[in-house]
Parts: sequence; structure tokens; C-alpha cells
Amino acid sequence: MESFWVKIGKGGNRWWLDTWTNGKGERGLVKRDHMGCRHVGMCYWRTYYFGPFSTASRFQIRWTVLAFLSRRETFPAGERERGFLGEEGIIYQSMAAMAQEIGMFTVAHTVGSVLCCKCGILMQPNATNMCLKCLRTEVDITEGLQKRVEIAHCPDCDSYLQPPSTWIKAELESKKLLTFCLNNLNGLKKVRLVHAEFIWTEPHSKRIKVKLTVQKEVLNGAILEQACIVEYSVHEKMCDSCSRIQANPDQWECVVQLRQHVPHRRTFFYLEQLILKHDAAKYAVRIKQMKQGIDFFFKNHNHGDKFVDFLGKVALINVDKGKRLISHDTKSNKHVFKYSLSVEISPICREDLICLPPQVAVGLGNLGPLVICNKVSNNLALFDPFALRQSFLNKDQYWSSSFKALLSCKQLVEYIVLDVEAVSREVDVRGVKYVLADAQVARVSDFGKNDMIFNVRTHLGRILKAGDYALGYDLYGANINDIELDKYNGLVLPDVILIKKSYEKKMIQKCSWKLRSLDMEIDNAAEGGDNEYELFLRDLEENPGSVFNLSLEIQPSENMASGINGGDFCLTLANEFENLLDLGDEEGHADIMKE
Repeated sequence: MESFWVKIGKGGNRWWLDTWTNGKGERGLVKRDHMGCRHVGMCYWRTYYFGPFSTASRFQIRWTVLAFLSRRETFPAGERERGFLGEEGIIYQSMAAMAQEIGMFTVAHTVGSVLCCKCGILMQPNATNMCLKCLRTEVDITEGLQKRVEIAHCPDCDSYLQPPSTWIKAELESKKLLTFCLNNLNGLKKVRLVHAEFIWTEPHSKRIKVKLTVQKEVLNGAILEQACIVEYSVHEKMCDSCSRIQANPDQWECVVQLRQHVPHRRTFFYLEQLILKHDAAKYAVRIKQMKQGIDFFFKNHNHGDKFVDFLGKVALINVDKGKRLISHDTKSNKHVFKYSLSVEISPICREDLICLPPQVAVGLGNLGPLVICNKVSNNLALFDPFALRQSFLNKDQYWSSSFKALLSCKQLVEYIVLDVEAVSREVDVRGVKYVLADAQVARVSDFGKNDMIFNVRTHLGRILKAGDYALGYDLYGANINDIELDKYNGLVLPDVILIKKSYEKKMIQKCSWKLRSLDMEIDNAAEGGDNEYELFLRDLEENPGSVFNLSLEIQPSENMASGINGGDFCLTLANEFENLLDLGDEEGHADIMKE
């Protein structure tokens, strides 16, 4: 009797159908037919077999299969299915189901059992005719694996020696250390690794234990799985770079001289926290604080270049490069240089008052010319407090004109607000809301001396009210000598420009904040600056949004714990800082660079 098998599949956007026959015990392709059926499910390059059929029309077979596909809603991914067609077009999932439905006689399939050739227990047959326990006693697949391995560890830089001369940094029980241990294990290629994990040991024991689960094909094709423990002995050995540093700390090849010519160190305090957060100075062999900056010494010239690239992404800098010949071998034509990278940071800082050069003001859409610097990164955010406009100045635009600040933050004067009257509606400038207002202010230092009152226009009308304190620049009593200001003929300067609201000092000073710091040497000429550091901490407390880029640690004081004299205020502020830090981690703030 000649019967047909039907195989269908899908390639691209079309279904295809092959009809096979096995009339003489051999299968041969009779005909391939492309079916224009609708798309059914999400199945690509799957094959489905139907049969056997009795002699029937090819079109009947085709439409029966199409009816089967139309009833299917989804196809299990990675699964090959078989369907069996009955007399009335009924699809069965297996031949046994079809035989049971039509009453066909079938022989029950039973699984036999044999005796183990070693211990004689009853077991299911396998290729070796041995039970699992006897097979493990007969064959040890971990015989070729090392059980004890010695590795070298540098205690200074916490790195491990990958023979012959590569040092890899890895923490205890990390994925990187596990990969290093497996790479240094001989005989692992002879078996198949299934699982590897650390076994806890005391950190001071100088032992690392790794539990391995491996598989291997043994007698007559049987696969055996076995677990073993490999012990690594850690021997202390200093790497080449650490050895040279210990012998002579001046073993450096590149120095980055970071400088800013301003009378304060606020920029370096903030930059120090950015360097710590992103671990940008991890390759520095020595850090030294100088009078107007910091020097970073690197063993490799490439590490110095990477550090300068990081600085260019977080600050407005200008770089000058130089090198000096140390030695020259005429036979091998080898030269030894020491490189110097002089990095100058822009003297413009946040909250500085600036008088823009005429060509820069025109290029920014007639901004200013008196503007306030709101933010400093790799560009400057310049804000016009009278027009409520903000523009950005990039690196090339700034260094082409290279102007300086008219007045800096050290020249801020404290004022008391007597009256505020809004003159405009609320304006949103890049997420910050301002209200232009007319205010009457008086210097706090003039109380008891005179009755001088200043009428000023300020952008802080939204947050100021009568009785508040504010910090601003006193242009009425300032001695200003600026070249850019002389270029504007007929420019009338206001008496006062308010910069920010001032908060009560007694509430701020009760808080105790602790910031991480770089391990650096301090030059004799660079000592002092404690007062500037306190002002930097106070600036962080007044501007919680700036803590996104810092590694802030809160050190509670006794007042915070007891809630006396402003302790509740400090505790609330500490909670706000913690929430801001958590929010910054979730939203991915300050992902500037990581090596």
C-alpha cells in the first residue's frame, strides 16, 4: 500500500509543503507546493510532520493541513510537533492517541532493569551497566585537575599576577577573581566546567577555595558529573610599579599641574569630590597640594592624558604640553622623557559677576553686559538678572576672549530686605523659576551708622520677602577697574546686584558634614584654607542639588542626636541629602567617565 507523509514549514513569509511517499520502503520527494495561507503565530523555520495518509488528492491533504494551522493560535518556540491525521480530518497529537481512539491493538512499552555489574543492585540500564556509586569509585574525572595552586598578590595595589608579567586588579570573591583563578588552573580543558563558586575563608588565611563541578564522558559514552575543591595559596609579592614607588617615590613619568588663578579654593574642593566619585586619579602615584592648585604624578604618560581628558569633561580648561629629555641610549636609540601637562582652569566661578566683552555679548544675542555665572562645567552658564535670559559659552568661545570676573564670591556683601514688589510674572529659565521684582535693601554693616537704602531690581522676587537676608555685590562702594567695562560708553551700573538668599548662620553651623578627601601631600605655601572649606560645606547645605556629583558622608553631631539648638533642622537637612543621593543614583546622574 502506498501512503503519503506531508511535511510543512515556513521560510521567510511563505509556507511550503512537501509530499513524501514510502511505497517501497523508501521516501522520495513527490512535489513541493507553496501555500498562500495567512500568517499563523510567530514561528520561523519550524517543520511539522503529518501522516501517514492513505492515497488521497494532494488538494485534500493541503486544505486539511491548512485547517490545522488555522486552528492553532501560537506555536511553542523551539519545539517540533507531530500531528497525525485520522479518517475524518481529525488531528491527533500522537500515534498512540489515534490508535486508542480507533481501538487499534497496541503493545505496552515497559522499561527494563538490570543488575549492577559491581554491587548487584537493581538499576536502569546504561552504557556501563554500573550504578552511579560504583562508577564514581571506578573513574575519577578530576584526576587531571590541580588541587593546589600558588598565586602572587600585590598588597599595595591589590592586584594578582597573571603569568608571565601581567597584573590584574580584582577584589575578593568577585567575578574577575574567579575568572583569574580558573585561567590559572591546569587540566581544566580536559573536562567540561558546569559550575564554579567560592568557599568562604578567613581574609587573613591567605587561602582562596573554589568549588568546581565538572562533567566528562567516561566508559562506553556515559557522562559522569563530579565536584571537587581547589585551594589557592596566596603569596605576597609587590608588582614592578609598586616596587619602584617604594624604592623612590619620584619614579614618575608624567605630571599634571592643575592651576586656577583665583583668591579661593572652592573649585578645587568641588573638583576633588568629582575625582573621588569617578576614581579618576587611581593611577596617580603621588598627589601634592600647591598654593594655587594640585599636582598629580603618574607613572605612565597615557594615564596622565586620560586624567586630562576627564578634567576636560567636568571643567573649562586650557592645556599646555611639554617634555624634558632625561636620558638617551645611543646604541638602542631609546629616549627617556618626563612629560608636563599644565592645565589652567577658567578663573570664572559660580556666582561671579561678569562684564562680557562687546563681541561676546553680541554673539550671545546681546546678553548683558552684566551677567551672573550660574553654573560651571565644560561650559559656562551665563544669566542676565535684568532680562531673565540664560546663555551658554563653550570652551572655544571663552578661551578666544579669555575675560575675567568683575567681582568674585569673596566680595559678597550681606543685605537686609526691607520691601519687595514684583514687576513681572513668573519666568521659567531651564527649570528654575524667577520673578523680576523691585526691592529696597540696606547693608547689614550700616546698621547704627547711617540710614542708606538702595532701590534695586532683582531676579529673586520669588523667594525674597521683607525681613530676609540676601548676599549681593556692592557696586556703589566697590573700586572697579576693568578693561571690558571701559568699552561700554554710557553704561549705568546699578548700586547693588543681589545674587542669592542668605540663611541663618546659627542653623547651618550646627550641622557636621564629612567629605572624602584625596590622600595628598600639602606644600608649606598651601597650608591654611580651613575657613574656605567651611564656606564650601555651607554652600553645599544651601544648594542640596549640587550633591549629586559628590561622595557625601554624614557624620552626626551631638546636637543632631539630641535635637537641641537646631538639631531637628540638621537632621531634616541630612535626610533630604540622603534622599537626593539615592535619587541621583537611580536616575544615573553624573555618568561622565569610567575607565
